[in-house]
Amino acid sequence: MFDYARRQSTVVQIGNTPLGGENPIRIQSMANVSTMETNDCVEQAIRIIKAGADYVRFTTQGKREAVNLGEIRKILHEKGFLTPLIADVHFNASVADEAAEKVDKVRINPGNYVDKVKTFNLVDYTDEEYDEELRKIRNRFVPFLNICREHSTAIRLGVNHGSLSDRIMSRYGDTPEGMVASCMEFLRIARNENFPDVVISIKSSNSGTMVRTVRLLVQTMDKEGMHYPLHLGVTEAGEGEDGRIKSAVGIGTLLAEGIGDTIRVSLSEEPEEEIPVAQKLVKYILKRKGHPHIEGQIFSGFDPIHTTRRISRKVENIGGSQVPVVVSDRTTGDVGFELLSRPDYVYIGKEDPQNMPESFRLIVDIDHWKELPNAFPLFNRNEMKLMKEHKAAIKFVRLEYADLTDEIIDVLQKDSAAVLILKTQHQNGFGEQTAAMHKLGIGGCNVPVLISRNYKDKDVESLELKAAADMGAMLINGFGDGIMLFNENVQGKTTDHIMFDILQATRTRITKAEFISCPGCGRTLYDLQSTIAHIKENSKHLNGLRIGIMGCIVNGPGEMADADYGYVGAGRGLINLYKGKECVKKNIPEDEAVEQLTDLIKENGDWKD
Repeated sequence: MFDYARRQSTVVQIGNTPLGGENPIRIQSMANVSTMETNDCVEQAIRIIKAGADYVRFTTQGKREAVNLGEIRKILHEKGFLTPLIADVHFNASVADEAAEKVDKVRINPGNYVDKVKTFNLVDYTDEEYDEELRKIRNRFVPFLNICREHSTAIRLGVNHGSLSDRIMSRYGDTPEGMVASCMEFLRIARNENFPDVVISIKSSNSGTMVRTVRLLVQTMDKEGMHYPLHLGVTEAGEGEDGRIKSAVGIGTLLAEGIGDTIRVSLSEEPEEEIPVAQKLVKYILKRKGHPHIEGQIFSGFDPIHTTRRISRKVENIGGSQVPVVVSDRTTGDVGFELLSRPDYVYIGKEDPQNMPESFRLIVDIDHWKELPNAFPLFNRNEMKLMKEHKAAIKFVRLEYADLTDEIIDVLQKDSAAVLILKTQHQNGFGEQTAAMHKLGIGGCNVPVLISRNYKDKDVESLELKAAADMGAMLINGFGDGIMLFNENVQGKTTDHIMFDILQATRTRITKAEFISCPGCGRTLYDLQSTIAHIKENSKHLNGLRIGIMGCIVNGPGEMADADYGYVGAGRGLINLYKGKECVKKNIPEDEAVEQLTDLIKENGDWKD
């Protein structure tokens, strides 16, 4: 639970680049050009490979695309690029058969491999009818496995939250249990057929759902003696800082637990731009390898599959059922703020609080604190003896794991104004802070806790990834009534923005519109990147609204199922608009679609000027 160690998985041979076991965590991306445009595919694959990818994936809609992948692979080999190629297949099992003869790995989706096209209709299956559907899967899947065995082709079972079959949905609902059940049906067949070269992914656009489902899958596989390698990704993560932070929250949480053998950071950008982001995230997590042991005990009330927010007492606007607060460290004298990312508290250290605007709630070191309505004292470990002398509404106490003796925990519990700022300097700060939260649980202490992290990055992207992986993982696990991020090389308003984005990505505090956008592939039917930029600029002020922006209908309606509105490619230059799961406007010309999306939002009363 607290020490970093990679999960031991079996090895799957994918071309000349094995996956799992003691092999490095592999990085991959997916081309976004038509698989029939041979030269474009070759050129883009080379760019992806040169960026550092271990695998390159192509959408494979039909048999002609599968055949052309063989030509693309041949040309790449002639040019000296031997990186394994992966075919991405949906809906058509015969296409998977064809692709298995041409590439190194084939991705199939259990939700649409044999089951009917998703209709969002719930149908009651008797046990006999359900078993008959499983027999249909086996009868179709086994010949595919035999083709893969003959051609030394690996497979990926790629379960997507938004494309669970109506059959699975009818029995399990839209749940992690349903996603795992969908995967296990195929895994059991593969094991019974002695086919070992299987990789698994379970993805969602919701980072928390993705984390919990992968944990449940690992738990389920362990019980059945399965140790297949895992591909991690947050699907439809978006672009820019939103896509990076959402991906780092989901992927980083699992990597920190040692889960994951290959990753893809799915960004609505050029595919080669995904690679350095993924590399940075993996490199950061692996730095904790071999760290000093963290002694700790697991709190019996913690459930890693069905995580809930830790119960804490309410202290002013911190803790209880209130949204997590944002604390900005401005001890460097940086006083620039932005309205849309204005922190709840500002830590000013030894600055005189009377020199600061009364509109801010200030945290001040106890030796410089003054009893003002907007100022609250901060105590360190050696100053806690002074806490009884002060009657402040909030008493912030900054401690790390080693400070949490039984005596200190007792003080934190008995002082109803205490709020713990939990810091760490450990090589595996996530593990140490997790151990601290479990210790508070064992001690029966319900003090509110702010998760505090300090970094020294000059690169904002690196800071986004690290903070999202560390703080996001704590929030996903239900730990934290607020967060406090400091980086001496980055402006305070930038760190404020990152903190609010982390809360948004974990869905623990919503402060802006959320855009669920796919990364694009050869199936994309319009200019995805410019459209995302247009929609975001037009709708970013719609706080709390979720808008799905999907290149095509393969996963679109499903992956954006929890979106309020959807914009989905329906044909070349044509768009369908959705209200929830219902398609309400069809085949709108692309140049009119964004305006009509705005009209649709206004018609339903969700627009704000």
